[in-house]
Amino acid sequence: MMRQAKNINPFTDFGFKKLFGEEASKDILLDFLNAVLEDDVGPIADLEYSKNEHLGPSELDRNVVFDIFCRTESGDRIIIEMQKFFQTYFKERSLYYSSFAIQEQAVKGEWDFSLYPVYCISLLDFQLRDNQFSRKEYFHKVKLIETNTGRVFNDKLSFIYLEIPKFDKKLDELETNFDKWMYLLT
Repeated sequence: MMRQAKNINPFTDFGFKKLFGEEASKDILLDFLNAVLEDDVGPIADLEYSKNEHLGPSELDRNVVFDIFCRTESGDRIIIEMQKFFQTYFKERSLYYSSFAIQEQAVKGEWDFSLYPVYCISLLDFQLRDNQFSRKEYFHKVKLIETNTGRVFNDKLSFIYLEIPKFDKKLDELETNFDKWMYLLT
């Protein structure tokens, strides 16, 4: 009797968390993060999963539940969100979510306002409808910049949007580990 191959769809909550969100699959998440963030943080050797549910400051405030929230061994915070369907204010949602990863770093008492970087990585199974992004590019890195010079103003907050449907390389065209991850996600 022949066994049926089992595939996991990374664009379901179950599949995404099975692929990236379990201690048993931490090596897979590390490989993915190193492929996406290699230019920003260098090699990530280890990370720990953090609580993914954060309560708003009061009962009336909105809570947030990250798909995956983790910290690198150097203290960087990484939020990973998977979004299957188009959402009009997705960029605003990314900004709101990242504010929790910044606020949690505040310590009571004396604090020098030093922050660890926060990276918000969004895997999108749709194309953003945004004139600020190229219609052909699928990998977008957004940072706080000084608009006159184009230089990074502060490196503590980065947004990465991966528009999976725009990736169209064939198997024989894959050059980097990042290409292989994008191909796998398609």
